[in-house]
Amino acid sequence: MKLFLKYIAGCAAAVISAAAVCALHASAVAAETPAVSAKSAILIEASTGDVLWGKRERDRLPMASTTKIMTALLAIESGALGETVTVSSSAIGVEGSSIYLHVGEKLTMRQLVEAVLLESANDAATAIACELAGSVEGFADMMNERAAELGLKDTHFTNPHGLDNPDHYTTAYDLAKLSAYALKNTTFREISSTRIAKIPLCGSEGTRVLVNHNKMLRLYPDAVGVKTGYTKKSGRCLVSAAERNGVLLVAVTLDAPDDWNDHTRMLDYGFSAVRRVALSTPGSLAFVVGVVCPDGDVYVRAVNKDAVYAGAAEGDTALGPVTAVTELKRFYYAPVCKGDVLGRVIYKRGDTVIGETRIVAAEDCPS
Repeated sequence: MKLFLKYIAGCAAAVISAAAVCALHASAVAAETPAVSAKSAILIEASTGDVLWGKRERDRLPMASTTKIMTALLAIESGALGETVTVSSSAIGVEGSSIYLHVGEKLTMRQLVEAVLLESANDAATAIACELAGSVEGFADMMNERAAELGLKDTHFTNPHGLDNPDHYTTAYDLAKLSAYALKNTTFREISSTRIAKIPLCGSEGTRVLVNHNKMLRLYPDAVGVKTGYTKKSGRCLVSAAERNGVLLVAVTLDAPDDWNDHTRMLDYGFSAVRRVALSTPGSLAFVVGVVCPDGDVYVRAVNKDAVYAGAAEGDTALGPVTAVTELKRFYYAPVCKGDVLGRVIYKRGDTVIGETRIVAAEDCPS
């Protein structure tokens, strides 16, 4: 018997319907366009990357300690959060914000990340760099490689902390894109949204108390991060994020004297403009897959397991549909058990993946 994948009645229509519902729109929104003090600013809907509002968002500017978003992300992605780091002399006495590390002091990588994201510690950022790459310069190469992988075309790093350098720059657009990606990592999101943490104090039984510099966590309901920054050259820099009713927004300002109020206005504007749209709910997509069995080939029902949502901006100017790509094999070999993951449906806007749902067997097929 020739085996093949086929949709049961209504399945193809379900996928097409999801794409049609998610033709996202912009403009014509309820709130007034925000007025901000920032030289450069942007507001995006995180799941799609849609730009809801911007001001000179492609200008290359210094980023100060918002640099540490990439530093923390690389540390988390290294898989070494539980490992002990012995602080080298290279991390001692770094200019700017510090937790005053000592040579030979031992902390876990996670504790250093907490110091980086909460206290914006330049010495902790340098300790991470030296541990993962052997030097600040080697770590900057890692940062630039990761930036290229993420499509950050107007970003370049020379250090892990953000101290001024003419070749160390980003744009509000790139910084928002990086932050939206980082927030998909549950550990990054957890740490960046933490208000207070404690880590050991070298050579004593005391502790260091880390207080998050990001006042948006206290000022704005539903804030979930992300990072502050400041040097005399860069001015005040801030990346904030907030999630409400399933919609996650990321706001960025560079060189903003009134950044807390800027971000409050931007996020208020965004939440008045965006609604959540279901691309799929559990069991809303159904499939039949072929299974090879010793006693003859059969078909097994399969359904999607996960709900997938995206933010859609209200308005009347279509930005283009969401497309759904189904990934399933032509056939499977028995046994297939109920709940086994067989494939997935990936949702995209253009080349950007905005969500996916697993396809699982809805019934058993014993061998």
